[in-house]
Amino acid sequence: MNDTTAALSSAADTKQLNRQIRLAARPRGLPVASDWALTTEAVHPPGAGGVLVQTLALSLDPAMRGWMNEGKSYIPPVGLGEVMRAGGIGRVVASSHPGFSVGDTVSGGLGVQEFARLEAGEIKASGLVKIDLRLGSITQWLNVLGMPGMTGYFGLMDVGQPRAGETLVVSGAAGAVGQTVGQLAKLKGCRVVGIAGGPAKCEWVVQELGFDACIDYKAPAPQGVARWDAVREGLKQHCPQGVDIYFDNVGGDILDTVLTRINRKARIIICGAISQYNNTTPVKGPANYLSLLVNRARMEGIVVFDYVDRFDSAVSEMAGYLKDGRMKSREDVVPGGVEAFPDALGRLFTGENFGKLVLEVARP
Repeated sequence: MNDTTAALSSAADTKQLNRQIRLAARPRGLPVASDWALTTEAVHPPGAGGVLVQTLALSLDPAMRGWMNEGKSYIPPVGLGEVMRAGGIGRVVASSHPGFSVGDTVSGGLGVQEFARLEAGEIKASGLVKIDLRLGSITQWLNVLGMPGMTGYFGLMDVGQPRAGETLVVSGAAGAVGQTVGQLAKLKGCRVVGIAGGPAKCEWVVQELGFDACIDYKAPAPQGVARWDAVREGLKQHCPQGVDIYFDNVGGDILDTVLTRINRKARIIICGAISQYNNTTPVKGPANYLSLLVNRARMEGIVVFDYVDRFDSAVSEMAGYLKDGRMKSREDVVPGGVEAFPDALGRLFTGENFGKLVLEVARP
């Protein structure tokens, strides 16, 4: 009996149970406990050409909120009763696929569950790939070397097209995508100004990540100032020559304010709009969009799945920056397994997370 057959038999014989979080209802506003169902089912070995993966850690991302909504988008919504979609890192515990062996560490769409059984026809769709932990830790593979890092890389390099000497502003600067965008822009010779919530986050992106400045959008008004817009005032102070590239992760009023400061031929990258995801009223679009016309500027969306065939080259470049210390990667790891998922996800929308939010499902 070879290792693969033994692992398959072991998985079947132990009658291992798999706990899963399923979407029970479509949220209205912030997701609540009743929108989720915790289910348990037996773990079964995969069929011919399939793999069984034990989930170690899951990526918690603002995009998850959009996946819960019914309607047309860049990816089909999670169906009611389905395991919640999530990218993660895991360990192969059974395989009859020639490209995966027991013990391999892998990344892909594992879902919010303790074990992911992927049949032969599901492996490609899940994006399952082997990863090299010599390039980065498990949590870094969910951050700078994972989907957030790839989003930041291709959003900045392909859509933003940075040039040395330009000024870049990035919102959500202390988050997963924002920290990558800012550091990468600095490496490309840009002046970088972040926008984040709270003095601790702003201090971190300047002192630790090397941003030139950071605007605290939560900063209180100075005494005696009746009308106060912290972002507007911060942009005046830190971007006196205007904004050439804006990488938007939040939408809403902050996007509107930045549009008043853009330069001619500016590029605005629309990556996310976390300020709008839980609205129960229509999404607030940019009232200042005519600034795009006046400044001959461009606004373009970024969806990371469009760049999958180029991930390897980006990972290689970013891993080099991590190794030589030119880039840092901060993760906010929440313990508790899949049962902790609903509460952990909520931290994204209250701003409680500091760095890339990761859910620990099992110890490596």
